[in-house]
Amino acid sequence: MRFVFLRSSSPVLFKNWSDSEFEKRLVELWKDRIWVSLSLTTQLQSPSRHLLPNLPKFFSLFHFCFLRLSCHFITKGFTSSQNPTSRLNHGRPEMAGVREITAAAEFLQGTNRQSLCLHRNSFRGRSHVLWGAVHGRSSELGFANRRGVSLRCRAQEKPRAVVSGGVSSLVDEQSNLVEKPAAEVIHFYRVPLMQESASSELLKTVQTKISNQIVGLKTEQCFNIGLDSQLSSDKLPVLKWLLQETFDPENLGTESFLEKKRQEGLNTVIVEVGPRLSFTTAWSSNAVSICRACGLTEVTRLERSRRYLLFSKGTLQDHQILEFAAMVHDRMTECVYTQKLVSFETSVVLDEVRHVPVMERGRKALEEINQEMGLAFDEQDLQYYTRLFRDEIKRNPTTVELFDIAQSNSEHSRHWFFTGKILIDGQPMDRTLMQIVKSTLQANPNNSVIGFKDNSSAIKGFLVKQMRPVQPGSTCPLNIATRDLDILFTAETHNFPCAVAPYPGAETGAGVRIRDTHATGRGSFVVASTAGYCVGNLNMEGSYAPWEDPSFTYPSNLASPLQILIDASNGASDYGNKFGEPLIQGYTRTFGMRLPSGDRREWLKPIMFSGGIGQIDHTHISKGEPDIGMLV
Repeated sequence: MRFVFLRSSSPVLFKNWSDSEFEKRLVELWKDRIWVSLSLTTQLQSPSRHLLPNLPKFFSLFHFCFLRLSCHFITKGFTSSQNPTSRLNHGRPEMAGVREITAAAEFLQGTNRQSLCLHRNSFRGRSHVLWGAVHGRSSELGFANRRGVSLRCRAQEKPRAVVSGGVSSLVDEQSNLVEKPAAEVIHFYRVPLMQESASSELLKTVQTKISNQIVGLKTEQCFNIGLDSQLSSDKLPVLKWLLQETFDPENLGTESFLEKKRQEGLNTVIVEVGPRLSFTTAWSSNAVSICRACGLTEVTRLERSRRYLLFSKGTLQDHQILEFAAMVHDRMTECVYTQKLVSFETSVVLDEVRHVPVMERGRKALEEINQEMGLAFDEQDLQYYTRLFRDEIKRNPTTVELFDIAQSNSEHSRHWFFTGKILIDGQPMDRTLMQIVKSTLQANPNNSVIGFKDNSSAIKGFLVKQMRPVQPGSTCPLNIATRDLDILFTAETHNFPCAVAPYPGAETGAGVRIRDTHATGRGSFVVASTAGYCVGNLNMEGSYAPWEDPSFTYPSNLASPLQILIDASNGASDYGNKFGEPLIQGYTRTFGMRLPSGDRREWLKPIMFSGGIGQIDHTHISKGEPDIGMLV
């Protein structure tokens, strides 16, 4: 049994307290008006052995010490998901028959709510009863019945959001100061990065594409932890506990496991890849948030890098090592670490925000900054923005404002050309290009129910019998109901990212399209997807097509058409598989030729097309207007 208190985000472990010591400590905590968490952990080999008989004593202590009590009693299976960072790494259960019983109490001034709940599968042997009085209330907390909980007290009239005090965040809400840069970087290593089956597949690919002299491959991951000050001796074990897997803590250490596995008689090389240092990953933001919630306020950044140990019969050439590195990282968001990280600082110098002197120099100032920053302002843009800032707003714009305007007011976002008036031979056309495209739907809508909105489309569907919850948003039975489900389709292209990094580029293309499917109307469901790829000549050695010219050159900063075709296809399928949307069909085009006129025609920038079919309840095809007080 152990007692864990969260005070000012710092976990402190107290063991074998007497009732008087426990009582005294709770009174001190109550005076500070902070969040208190009592955790009772025991290993139960059978459901009938539990800590319930001991809990009334603790509830009586709560009653003695506190005016307001919110008690959450939860019983659940003990798994590695209790380790927050393990959850990010797909943890698995530790063992069967282990149960954690957690009683947590919130003691915040102004809190007037009580709740008590149990996992529905918790107690199977018999019914149990727990009583705890709430001071200042005529009712009592109680529950009985092995399958549920009864709570006998009045509910609060309006739900309230309660935030625990003393928990740091990436940005201090009081000072509005962004996190300080890391003063030092410490490292923890964990094995394995990949399971044996995945390592074997990677090794086969490496032997085929790079060299059959490579005979072995081992992996590990490195946690690079940025600190603004050194961790104390009582906080270091907390950090270690967060990073290690619950079921094999011995696989985490402060020294590299790969360095110990170098074998005599074989040449070895370690390749390490990880996120670019110029931006913080989403994984790091989540990990830092978890660390700070556990009291590790010194942690400012936590990035994972991947380390590969290659065993080879002969010495690997530099270009072979670079080929392997290119195979295992995304060059858009990651880079090769040639040495252990000692700092997250980079040589990139951020441009300072400047004021462009439009008030003093007029249009000339905008023309110069347009060329310098590549804003792509045309003649009309320059005239309009000069008048806007000089004559209407009457102040100088900043470089940030102009950059934002260039993006948000672009053709991609606003379709100025597609929705603008067209002049042919000096004569204005009656309709814009957008009006011409929409005219077919307006003239003959037939069964279309969604078009030219929500980045999606839908046609009339059919009456379908479905299992629907009786009371959505709560635990309730399912009933068979007949619903009118419309058929939905949406599509997206992600071309240039696929040219630079085909696998993650196609992943993102499929992902944002899935988002469009889900966001149609008031929400819909994905069903299946399609994908299409248009690339240049494949130039497969020993298998050239008659029209392919081996003398054609290709941009060095883009992937080859063959790599795009393979990796982009894998990326789109992989994202769909992870999400649960099967990719069931598609198309492929590959072409490049020198025409008789001398022009070269080829998909140097590929087309990566992702489309998805879904279903939407007909009552949900239009979004509602938000009301005041709604949570956003």
